[in-house]
Amino acid sequence: MSSSNTPNTPSQAATSPTLSATEITTPRLRLRKAHDADRAGLIELQTDPQVRLHLGGPRPRAAVEQYFDTMGVAHVTGKPGTFVIADRSTDDLAGVLLIHRRPADLPGHVTAEGGELELTYVLRRASWGTGLAFEAATAALRAAASELPDQPVLIVTQTANTRSLDLAARLGFRRVSTFEAYEAEQTLAVTELHSFLA
Repeated sequence: MSSSNTPNTPSQAATSPTLSATEITTPRLRLRKAHDADRAGLIELQTDPQVRLHLGGPRPRAAVEQYFDTMGVAHVTGKPGTFVIADRSTDDLAGVLLIHRRPADLPGHVTAEGGELELTYVLRRASWGTGLAFEAATAALRAAASELPDQPVLIVTQTANTRSLDLAARLGFRRVSTFEAYEAEQTLAVTELHSFLA
């Protein structure tokens, strides 16, 4: 990095990249970039009422299909730190995972500057309850910890989403506050990136 700031200063953390890795593997999974064969699974993630229950509800299928027609499937994982979660043996899409920067203009931060790392994920219903979210999140956070300076990592989810909060606790995140957004109470949980160093 070409900066006079030391790597651990908050301003440096807020402007540092998320994660440069383009593929991460685990015993059961491959976190990779999206390709055309993922289209049906990606549409399902956006239109399934149960998957979208705590994410603002399902999106209209026609609008989702038009998005992919216009932007292409690869666009979904075009930004660094964004991955499709795929089965390692079949390459079938199980979900999507992002390690990105939480925009400073959104509520839910633990630093004055905002821009902290945030973990976000969503899995197809068929993959729920299998431990895949924990496996994918752990692998992605370990990759980030090996590459980036130590800094806070956030999870923000609806307080009603108890499954997501339970997973956050298993990953070592601690709840620090709640706030209202998108007409629902949200819980902010945080951990430090170094806790994922192997």
